[in-house]
Amino acid sequence: MALSKIPPAGQAQYAGARNLIINGGMTIAARGTSAVAAGAGTYPSIDRLKCYESTDGAFTLEQSTTVPSGQGFSNSAKFVVTTADTSLAAGQYAQATQVIEAQNLQHLNYGTSSAKTLTLSFWCRSSKTGTYCITIVKEDSTATHYVKEFSISSADTWEKKTITIEPDSNITASAGAIANDNGAGLYVYWNFAQGSTYTGATDDAWSTNTNHFATTNQVNWMDSTSNDFYLTGVQLEVGEASDFEHRSLGMSCLGVRGIIKKLIGQQTNCLLFIDFITQGCHITSFLFFVR
Repeated sequence: MALSKIPPAGQAQYAGARNLIINGGMTIAARGTSAVAAGAGTYPSIDRLKCYESTDGAFTLEQSTTVPSGQGFSNSAKFVVTTADTSLAAGQYAQATQVIEAQNLQHLNYGTSSAKTLTLSFWCRSSKTGTYCITIVKEDSTATHYVKEFSISSADTWEKKTITIEPDSNITASAGAIANDNGAGLYVYWNFAQGSTYTGATDDAWSTNTNHFATTNQVNWMDSTSNDFYLTGVQLEVGEASDFEHRSLGMSCLGVRGIIKKLIGQQTNCLLFIDFITQGCHITSFLFFVR
């Protein structure tokens, strides 16, 4: 029995692909499109989008068709506060993240003097204005966090955010390396609320303090059941920002990860079994004979 694997996203089947984010257009929601409550590291709805909720409140994630006009998007992620927490305890937080596999990030050259600059871009809107923070987390070698503020300037209005993430001495040092394996290479977090334990970060800076997820300016989005937050068009790429890389549904599904197992029969018939699997994607199987 021979076993073949499709290379991970970012390798052979993605030759020329820029976007390190999978399902950045929020088009794949294998578990369902309806609102599901976020938990302590769960995938409520949209594939690859993981949620953490540890406040005295609650929020849900669902797939939405509310999108920025004229940008070619069909879907967005919609987060809604369902139970408010107006006073966060020090160790409480609410956030969403995508994890990027380490072996898909080797071309970033982290851990060397040739480490690449990244650009994160995304579209967002919220009923709650104010300052939010994104966090880039690198766990391998010496764990390092990068924090950058962004603002919701106008309520219920789509805004595009572009954030340049330059490597510093923490990243260019050997301890800044990302292991070449199938573990977590980088986490990209959108922070909705952070208690004081996690708000000591400096804006636009890397830190080896692993409690640094936000600055003290971070809003408490969890403070009202009137609050929502929409996200789509997420792109993380080397160099300067470019237009969002719209992928076909088929290519997106492969990005959510495919493994091909080829079972060679004794006669002329072959059995081909394909499983689409991922962190946060449901399993679909196709079974057919090849003559």
